[in-house]
Amino acid sequence: MSDDQHDADRADADRVYAELLERIGEHAPQPRLEPTRRAVELLGDPQRSYGIIHVTGTNGKTSTSRIAESILRAHGLRTGLMTSPHLVRVTERIVIDGEPISDRALADNWDDIQPYLLMVDAELTANGEQALSYFEALTVLAFACFADAPVDVAVVEVGMGGEWDSTNVADGDVAVLTPIALDHTNRLGRTVAEIARTKAGIIKPAAQVVTALQTTEAMDEITRAAELDEATVIVEGVDFQVTNARLAVGGQALTVRGRAGTYNELLLPLFGPHQTQNAAVAIAAVESFLGAGTQPLSPEVLAEGLAQVTSPGRLQIIATEPTVIVDAAHNPHGAEALARALMGSFAFTSVTAVVGVLDDKDAHGIIAALDPVVERFVVSQSDSERAIPAAELAELVAQIAGPDRVQVAPALDEAIAAARESCEPSGAVLVTGSVTLVGQAFSILGQQNGDS
Repeated sequence: MSDDQHDADRADADRVYAELLERIGEHAPQPRLEPTRRAVELLGDPQRSYGIIHVTGTNGKTSTSRIAESILRAHGLRTGLMTSPHLVRVTERIVIDGEPISDRALADNWDDIQPYLLMVDAELTANGEQALSYFEALTVLAFACFADAPVDVAVVEVGMGGEWDSTNVADGDVAVLTPIALDHTNRLGRTVAEIARTKAGIIKPAAQVVTALQTTEAMDEITRAAELDEATVIVEGVDFQVTNARLAVGGQALTVRGRAGTYNELLLPLFGPHQTQNAAVAIAAVESFLGAGTQPLSPEVLAEGLAQVTSPGRLQIIATEPTVIVDAAHNPHGAEALARALMGSFAFTSVTAVVGVLDDKDAHGIIAALDPVVERFVVSQSDSERAIPAAELAELVAQIAGPDRVQVAPALDEAIAAARESCEPSGAVLVTGSVTLVGQAFSILGQQNGDS
């Protein structure tokens, strides 16, 4: 491809993103399914042309989705993967056979579906309703891209919740629930039970339900929803589990008792105990999809699938001298998992955290979870309009960590530079608190390293 064609394709993909951004933002999703259902109906229901593993939960959704997709691809299937949000470019959200969709394919598919989206917009407006939102339109685009590829199976991560999330127009053959905790309480519910009830809405009649270990109140809701739909429930700790895990070069070695077999000494190139749980859930999900849990996976296929796994923005090293780690933890449950991983997977003498949090998140809970493993906080903010101002967040951090451990640097590039400058050689810089902050850190450090 010539440079001119590459630039033209990129410009067209950027146009798609700009047009998506003109719609209602995904931080304010509409609790409805009918508009998305109408749009895919007009397109001939592309989401019915391939198998689907549907993934929800509070934390671990993206990593679990990526692991499952990689195993399915190693099995020889052509795969689609939809995750959210993206870190740098929107093409990251729609993955075909392990690669972000090309700029050209994204733009062509968008142009194909645009007339139908506008028809639905007109119908909604005529009825006094809001036009399709950013995420509703993106969901329709992803399903159309998967059908166009075409894929054999798509692993689809919900945007928020489950019951009324636009991805729920698809009928998942396997419904996956990662650990459920408090998050998005203003939209999903004030208790774990209420949130679990919303997330269990992805369970479809006669589906197989694979769930991570849950609290009693969350498990009760999942079990109740599965019974209503006569779905089979596969539970971590009962039907599958990690039986052994240890640090290994470049990640972890683990043994997993799956639904259909035991898989020994699997090498997972991800860090943290939570990632071993994600791997076990993903393995059980793939076993369920391929053979209803009756046929063990090939050890060679499983080894290849796990070896190819990446999870950008999840406990990922993006620079050295000193080591810079990014992690998209944006709620207390995720921050607690991050803290445990830092303690158990690395041997840094100290950690300096560059933190920024969005205004709809539990900033106090995030900082409190990180406080025991962080020596010093550099408080910043991303470019998101929802970012808590650095000075305001710094006051909260100082209340938890003490003012002598807090520095304020609103511009993220300056915050990262300050953290790296003060970090001792055997220490690490951690950038965390929101996905937007992590995505911006990728761009900053990529530019510094001369990446395009």
